Amino acid sequence: MQRVSASHTASSAEGGAHRPPSSAHLVLIGLRAAGKSTVGAALAARRGLPFVDLDEHTRRRLGCTTIREAFERAGEIAFRQAESEALAAALGAPASVLALGGGTPTAPGAADRLAEARRNGRAFVIFLDLPVEVLAARLRRQEGDRPSLTGRGVVEEIGELAAARRPLYAALADLRLLDDVDPESLVSIITSHVC
Repeated sequence: MQRVSASHTASSAEGGAHRPPSSAHLVLIGLRAAGKSTVGAALAARRGLPFVDLDEHTRRRLGCTTIREAFERAGEIAFRQAESEALAAALGAPASVLALGGGTPTAPGAADRLAEARRNGRAFVIFLDLPVEVLAARLRRQEGDRPSLTGRGVVEEIGELAAARRPLYAALADLRLLDDVDPESLVSIITSHVC
């Protein structure tokens, strides 16, 4: 996996991540409020690819209007199963930019699906890894319809979720972006690694 800070260029970054084939999905993973949907939509527009927000596909599979409603009505087990099914469907479609929900890699079979798609050249996984303080500040400004996963508030639980999920995200990633920069700058950094 290649770790990149916005202050580094592609040539000075650690490692040597492979460049994905043009038929590969560009998959954004990371904690809630990392900017996956915002960056994903901008990346898709720049690359001329369809954009898939997996949270939207998951909530629709469950017949709900918001993620919070889907999570609360279906319960976490059914929600994660629907999320895993939505991921399988998205990975089976033609190349796109996929913004996964923060918990998608923890859904049953999801990490294995992502790892297999990477091995087969069908996915290039990008981990947006922002500091917990930045995520907490973003969540304070706009909690959105995110459900609590621990019974605490979404701001209060972000540190716990980061500790639990970062190792999995890092293991799945081809590219790990470490800085809080504007979405267009992130798109430029990603594009420099995938073209």
